[in-house]
Amino acid sequence: MGDPWLSIIGMADDTAEALAPASLAALAEAELIFGGPRHLERVEAGARGQAWPVPFSIDPVLAERGKPVVVLASGDPFWFGAGGSLSAHLTPGEWRVIPAPSTFSLIAGHLGWRMEEVTCHGLHASPLATLRGALSPNGHLICLLRDAAAPAELAKWLRAQDAGQAQLWVFERMGGPDQRVRLTTAAGFDLTDIHAPVAVAVALPPDVGLSRASGLPDAVFAQDGQITKRPVRALTLSALAPRPGELLWDIGAGSGSIAVEWCLAGGHAIAFEQHDTRVANIAQNIADFGLSHHMQVVQGDALENLLDRPIPDAVFVGGGGTAALFERLFGRLQSGTRLVANGVTLETEALLTQLHAAKGGDLLRVEIAQAAPLGNMRGWTPARAIVQWSVQI
Repeated sequence: MGDPWLSIIGMADDTAEALAPASLAALAEAELIFGGPRHLERVEAGARGQAWPVPFSIDPVLAERGKPVVVLASGDPFWFGAGGSLSAHLTPGEWRVIPAPSTFSLIAGHLGWRMEEVTCHGLHASPLATLRGALSPNGHLICLLRDAAAPAELAKWLRAQDAGQAQLWVFERMGGPDQRVRLTTAAGFDLTDIHAPVAVAVALPPDVGLSRASGLPDAVFAQDGQITKRPVRALTLSALAPRPGELLWDIGAGSGSIAVEWCLAGGHAIAFEQHDTRVANIAQNIADFGLSHHMQVVQGDALENLLDRPIPDAVFVGGGGTAALFERLFGRLQSGTRLVANGVTLETEALLTQLHAAKGGDLLRVEIAQAAPLGNMRGWTPARAIVQWSVQI
């Protein structure tokens, strides 16, 4: 491990005397101690104390490289803490970590919840909509929140998700002498005099959350009718085969529904769309599904906008599938990239047929009909046939 200059110490909200001997020794030797005002006060940092700047930045710590420095963080510094932000700019051996029990662990132990059955969320700088994909029937969430006003905002958001019956435990200053726990519901939330740091544990009611299967209902998306319909979307996502961490280009994105479901499966996406109203709908869907850290929309001609983008793991062409676009894609994409293209016009069908003959892959024709009133009876109303070409480059 060498001789690390930086000690990253996890600290519960109690006195310095409760810290481990190794933590106390590091504090005694430190020339500078970085942390929040609460932590600095607890350890009596005095003139050595340096509060985190607002907005948050690790630059002051990195500027002291080589000196004996301590960073104080809540609980486990590598679980929604400063540890990961710091280590990304350091080399192994420059730091050591002395963690304390995380707020998540303290809360789960207080409630008797199994940690493996809980999803944990750091919402200090993330919108509440990032929780949308985590909602599940009778699920358990633990959320670290940014300030005293955030629990009421969380309750309001849960009500908007038809989860008003969710139970909420509001935990203030967890792990210290000023710890307080109060129980309420999202529908009946009326707590006041909340003190940070604050976290909320949520026990969800039945019948909430999005399906984990591909092909969400069309109605959950902001759209103008230009959307890959649910059955075809399910087939398309199956062909795209999303995996966590992978990047998708969604070209001619329409509502962005393919990219949204890709991101809900754990990936990242860039949606390319030309039309103003559809770009606005895509932006609305990014916000509604809490995907601002996973998905972006680019307005304009995809041919012009592809050049400076990160190389994707998969590409979906839902609109504007011209010979020039595919030529550009085959010149840009790397071997192993998955490409799926849907077409509804005769011209696009002919192009995809030619590409299938030249490049291989699978060519699929999808014809779907739905039951609809026919006089006083019912009949089948066919949708436009879809031709889908999928290939691994």
